[in-house]
Amino acid sequence: MRIRTARDEDWPEIHSFYSRIVDEGRTYTLPEGSGMEEARSLWMGTPSWRTVVAVDGERIAGTAKAGPSLPGRGSGIAGASFMVNPEHRGAGVGRALGEHVIEWCREAGFRGIRFNAVVETNEAAVRLWKSLGFEIVGTVPEAFDHVDHGPVGLHVMYRRL
Repeated sequence: MRIRTARDEDWPEIHSFYSRIVDEGRTYTLPEGSGMEEARSLWMGTPSWRTVVAVDGERIAGTAKAGPSLPGRGSGIAGASFMVNPEHRGAGVGRALGEHVIEWCREAGFRGIRFNAVVETNEAAVRLWKSLGFEIVGTVPEAFDHVDHGPVGLHVMYRRL
């Protein structure tokens, strides 16, 4: 598996699993039912952020994006988002993307990385981020309307670089 910067021609393949994951209603606060261009804007359209893909053979196994969490004086802390193609779950794609983003953020001069919306019932993600040195610094109760569990909390997670 190799990780590289995402290209425009990657978007249709990314969108195929992006839309499935978002529409499941279990892990992302992104709007369900987004059209291809609206979703592209949300995932790949932030100029100050970098979007990457994890490629396994010729298939995109996952994607991540990272950049300044806030503008101006808040820009020393990065934000990041990750998606693993469901067909590649359990194969280390999330870990590889996480390690890549941590190193890229460190090299880019960020002091830390903040995730502001990790769904508390997404145990695999919480376990992965903790294993990569992130800690839960707070939880916003009932902030996510989970399709199966109803209102659940969103963790704010942080890792110092």
